[in-house]
Amino acid sequence: MRVFTSLLALCALALGNPAMAAEKPAFDARLSGYDYPHPVHTLKLDSQRQTLEMAYMDVRPEQPNGDTVLLLHGKNFSGAYWQTTIERLTEEGYRVVVPDQIGFGKSSKPEHFQYSFQTLADHTRTLLDTLEVDSATVVGHSMGGMLATRFTLMFPERSDALVLVNPIGLEDWRQDVPWQSVDAWYQGELKKKPEDIKAYMTKAYFDGQWKEEYAPLLTIQQGWLRGPDYPRIAWNSALHYDMIFNQPVVHEFPDVEVPALLIIGTRDRTALGRNRAPEEKQKELGRYDRLGAEAAEAIPDAKLVELEGIGHVPQYEAYDDYIEVLTEFLAAQR
Repeated sequence: MRVFTSLLALCALALGNPAMAAEKPAFDARLSGYDYPHPVHTLKLDSQRQTLEMAYMDVRPEQPNGDTVLLLHGKNFSGAYWQTTIERLTEEGYRVVVPDQIGFGKSSKPEHFQYSFQTLADHTRTLLDTLEVDSATVVGHSMGGMLATRFTLMFPERSDALVLVNPIGLEDWRQDVPWQSVDAWYQGELKKKPEDIKAYMTKAYFDGQWKEEYAPLLTIQQGWLRGPDYPRIAWNSALHYDMIFNQPVVHEFPDVEVPALLIIGTRDRTALGRNRAPEEKQKELGRYDRLGAEAAEAIPDAKLVELEGIGHVPQYEAYDDYIEVLTEFLAAQR
C-alpha cells in the first residue's frame, strides 16, 4: 500500500506542476517550481543582521485530539518527504507542524550564516510561539534527529517526548574522521552531478537496492544541481556539513529529560566523512546495529525499536512498520 501511495504522490506532484512533469526539472533556491503536499507558509526571522524566511506546513486534523507533533527533516531532505507521516498523524487527530530549517527546502538560503543546532532550535521555538503551540512531541530523522535532541535539551518544557528516526550523530565522528574546512566541503559539493545523488542514496540509504518508489527523494537535490542557484545551495550545504561534524549531541544524551523512542533501521551505515577515516576505522563507523542500542542505553527514559534489514529512511523503505511504532508511542504518551 505504501508503494502505491508514494507513486501516486509523485504522479500528483508532476501532474499539477509543469517543472515536476519535465524529465529533468531544475529548481531555484526557494523551490518555487516544486509543490509541497500541503500549503506552505513563511515566518520572517531576524537573525544575524538579516531578515530570513522560514517555510513551514501547519497541518490541522478534522478531529483534533489536542496534541501536536513537530517533524524535523534531515540534511538531504525537506519537509515535503514527511507526506505520508503527516497524512497518518492528522488522521489520528494530531496537529502536525513541519518546518524547513533555514538553508533547506523552501526556506531562505543566506549568503552568509553561522549555522548551529542551537540557532535552528531557537528558530523552531519561535515558530511554535507564533503558532501558539505550547508543546509538541519532537520527531527528527537523520540530521533532524540531532536538531530534535538539541531542541529537547534546550526546551524540555516545550517537548512532550522525543522520537529519533535513524538519526545521524549517534557517534562523534571527530574521533576518527579528519577535520576539513568549509571551503573543502564546498568544493566537494560543487563537483556533484545529478547521477551522484542517486548513487549516494542507493549505496548509503538502501544498501545498493534502488526502487522506483524512492525516486521522490532525488527530485529536489537533483533539481537544485540543474538550477540557477546551485553555488548558493552548495555553500549552504557546506556550512551544514560543518555544523553537523563539529556539533555532536551524542555526549548529551544522558541529559535528555523527556520520554524517548528510537526507531532504528539496523542496516543503516550512514557516517559523515567515512571516506576520510583510516581504512581500518571505515567499517566500524555508522554501525546502526550497534549504535541504536548504545543511544537507548544513554538516554534515561528511552525505548528502542529496531527494524531489521532496513536502512536510513524507514519512512520509505518500511513505512507500515515505522508508522505503527510511531503511532503506538504517541498514543502511549497521551
